[in-house]
Amino acid sequence: MLIALPLVLVTTLWVLAGLWALVRSLRLARAPVASPLPGITVLKPLCGRDPSLEENLATFFAQDYPAFELVFGVQDPDDPALEVVERLRARHPEVPCRVLRQGSSGAKNPKVQNLMGMTAVASHDLCLISDSRVSAPPTYLRELAAAIADPAVGLVTNVFAGVGEESLGAALENVQLNGFVASGTTLPNAMGNAAVVGKSMLFRRSVLERLGGLQSVAHVLAEDYVLGKMFQHAGYAVVVGPTVLRCHNGQQSLSRFFDRQKRWGMLRLRLSPLAHVLEPLASPFVMLPVAWIALGPWALAWSLSLLLLRDLGGWWLLRGRDRLYLPLLLGGLRDLTMLAAWIAVPFVKYVTWRGTRMRVGTGTLVFAPDRPEP
Repeated sequence: MLIALPLVLVTTLWVLAGLWALVRSLRLARAPVASPLPGITVLKPLCGRDPSLEENLATFFAQDYPAFELVFGVQDPDDPALEVVERLRARHPEVPCRVLRQGSSGAKNPKVQNLMGMTAVASHDLCLISDSRVSAPPTYLRELAAAIADPAVGLVTNVFAGVGEESLGAALENVQLNGFVASGTTLPNAMGNAAVVGKSMLFRRSVLERLGGLQSVAHVLAEDYVLGKMFQHAGYAVVVGPTVLRCHNGQQSLSRFFDRQKRWGMLRLRLSPLAHVLEPLASPFVMLPVAWIALGPWALAWSLSLLLLRDLGGWWLLRGRDRLYLPLLLGGLRDLTMLAAWIAVPFVKYVTWRGTRMRVGTGTLVFAPDRPEP
């Protein structure tokens, strides 16, 4: 009882603080944009053709911003994503756009290997790394420019709404993204601890080069986390922009969802072991047996109330009433899956990203390309 009650209080505060941080992030006043608007280079590393790729990329060709360019990068000259890019280029000849087909740069992280060549040809100092699975409203670049107008701000990231679910695995992914991940991104940043999502990162290339450039994250898997920490430790603010981006998760199997959670859990374990150990405290469902010791039958009401606040609240803030029943139906299953992934994480040595299997070094994020196991 003496231990159970403080743990219940920690879980309660964790959930409430996460929801507060998400609301705070979405309600931040949009700062006035400087005039003239600074140029922005949008860096889009591509690997394969996702079902929603053309829809996602089209939203970047349609940005309401006077001075931007799109730079796409692939490593395979026959990448099927190139057909989509060429079709959009023909449809929007007014948008400056380049496609780089590049070989190896020596980076062991495939995404960073792609980005290093793209950043080198950027026409503007402001560079935006943007994931191919993300779509954005027309005001996205304007709001990013406003967020980084303060010289004290070094990097801007965003909150994402998981959308487009067409399978159980994808629905679980979106429940996780709109609940745990949304609050897990906004809460640390609200407390001054950089938490960056690599799907959207705006920074000044000149500042990044002074901090070591992309070369400094060429051999780490969680380059977004490390970049955020680089800016933070250099004295720059890392902020969450007010734009909610849509991350399309259509078809995904349960096994792929589980594997993805193990991968991200493995990264969190290596980046912040204590936070990983405490992670079950963020789940009212997993903490239900502990709450029962402290609260008796009231534990059921406690668990359900916090689940509704975290998952339904986050979903409603990011997606409104669209399929609002999903977090209610799947919240418990998602938490059980996350618990299983949490238990499995210490035994994970290999991860797969975009078809590339890699071994993650113990205690760090340095890895080497996969070699046959002895």
